[in-house]
Amino acid sequence: MSSISSTERFPGKIVVIGAAGQLGQCLRLSCPAAWQDQVVWLDRQQLDLTQPSQIRDLLTALQPKLIINAAAYTQVDLAESQQALAKTINADAVAVVCEVAQALQARVIHVSTDYVFAGLSGQHQTPDAATAPLNYYGYSKKLGEDQVLLLKENGVIIRTAWLYAAHGKNFVNSMLKFMAEREQLSIVVDQVGTPTCADGLAQAIWKVVCYPAISGIHHWTDAGVASWYDFAVAIQEEALTLGLLKTAIPLHAINSQQYPTPAARPACSLLDKSSLIEKIEFAPPHWRVALRQTLKNIVRHQD
Repeated sequence: MSSISSTERFPGKIVVIGAAGQLGQCLRLSCPAAWQDQVVWLDRQQLDLTQPSQIRDLLTALQPKLIINAAAYTQVDLAESQQALAKTINADAVAVVCEVAQALQARVIHVSTDYVFAGLSGQHQTPDAATAPLNYYGYSKKLGEDQVLLLKENGVIIRTAWLYAAHGKNFVNSMLKFMAEREQLSIVVDQVGTPTCADGLAQAIWKVVCYPAISGIHHWTDAGVASWYDFAVAIQEEALTLGLLKTAIPLHAINSQQYPTPAARPACSLLDKSSLIEKIEFAPPHWRVALRQTLKNIVRHQD
C-alpha cells in the first residue's frame, strides 16, 4: 500500500472540523510537525454545522484535499428529544461536507460510533457487520455514515467507542468530579465495551491520513474489555495512586434496568479493529494503560 510520509509536506490543505472538541484538541496536539502549517482548524465559532450554506461556502473557499470530521452531536440521551438537531449535525451537515468533497475530489475521514450497533451478539463487531442502532443518536450517526460511503474510495469512516480525554465532558472527568463530591456511586455493570483515549484515536487518524488507499468503514478503540463499573473502579484506583483523589468511596455495581435512561445503550459495544491495525501498522495500548497516562496528564496540568 502506497503511503505519504508524515515527515514531508502533505500534498494539499487539510481541514479539521470540530477542532475545539476533545478529539479535535488531541488531533492538534498530535499533528505531524511537517503538516502543521497546512491544517485549518475549524471550531463551532468558525463553522456552524447547522448552516449548510456556511459549510458549503467555507469549505469551497478553503479548497482542502482532506477533511477530517471530528465534530458531532454526542449528547446521547438529549438526542431522543432533540432529534432534529442531532440529525442536522450528524447527518445533514455531513451530507454537505461530502457534497463539497465530491466536487473538490477531496478525501473525507469521518469519526463515527459503536452506537450504530445494537450490541446484542456479545461479540466484537466487524466493520461490515449489520447496523441496528438502539437510540436516535446512533441512528443519526448511521445516516452520516451513509453520506460518507457515497464518496467511495475518497470516504473513510472510523468508528470508535467510549471516548474520553484529559479535557472536556466525558466519563473520566465526570467520575473524578463525582468521586470527590459524593459519598458513594452506583455504576452500570451489564454494558461492556472498550474505553478509548482520544489521544490514541487521534494518532490512528493521522496514520490513516498517511495511507490514501484506505477507504470504507474501519474501527478503532484501545485494547481490552471493560464494563462501565470496571472503568469506574480503575479510574478511582489510578486517581488515588496519583493523588487526584484523597479518599476512596464505595462503588456499587448495578444493572441497566436499575439506571433507566431516555436512550437505550448497547449491552456489548466491542469493536473488531484488527483490519485497521494491520493496514496502518499501529496498535493501541490496553485501555488501562491509556487511562493511567491520561490521569498523569491531568495531574501535570494541575501543577
